[in-house]
Amino acid sequence: MNPDFNLGQLNKDGFTIVDHIYNDQEIGFILDIINKINSDKETFRKSRDLFAIRQFLKEIPETIDLIFNNNLRSLIASSFGEDYFIVKSIYFDKPETSNWFVAYHQDLTISVDRKIEIKGFGPYTNKHNQFAVQPPVNILEKNFTIRIHLDDTNEDNGALKVIPGSHLKGIYKSENIDRSVEKEVSCNLGKGGIMIMKPLLFHGSNRTTNSKKRRVIHLEFSNQVLPDQLNWSEYLEFN
Repeated sequence: MNPDFNLGQLNKDGFTIVDHIYNDQEIGFILDIINKINSDKETFRKSRDLFAIRQFLKEIPETIDLIFNNNLRSLIASSFGEDYFIVKSIYFDKPETSNWFVAYHQDLTISVDRKIEIKGFGPYTNKHNQFAVQPPVNILEKNFTIRIHLDDTNEDNGALKVIPGSHLKGIYKSENIDRSVEKEVSCNLGKGGIMIMKPLLFHGSNRTTNSKKRRVIHLEFSNQVLPDQLNWSEYLEFN
């Protein structure tokens, strides 16, 4: 693992892939815990095409020590420093026959604990009793996301497709992507690997066509202090 090289690619392309952060036994332990939980809670979303757990680390704290193993802790500390904390965690299970797909988009919102009028923050949304707001772009530029893959994943079972370098163009609409210049890349990786990405990177995913699962733990990190009276809806220090 070469954290400096990975950080360089992240800054240039908006994403990077690191293999073998977890071994098969660690992945098995994480999945065993997930499979034993009561999935009837309000923060769980269940359909034929998707099973998702919002505020995953709050709901299943038993996974925290397994997720933040020595490999992941070392990578984060070496590449980003020790002042980052978790501000959002989601578990996605895309079943073998899923028709669920995600159109190209940027991650333009952060999860917060309330709606309050603050200059530079807005608009707000409220889904499943959770508030999200679009913050000033400098906050998004400093945040990063880690996607932990619990299955082998390629373009046939929902690996993210991205437009490298699109995070450097600020906020813009997908219809403005110049396909003659900007090329799509499928972020294929094996079980136990991670993808690190910037929120402003254009990304999406296709329907499943190979009858294989795609289970991912999605973690968003920040080192930003929000204005008075506004707090992250999730906050977890892991160091």
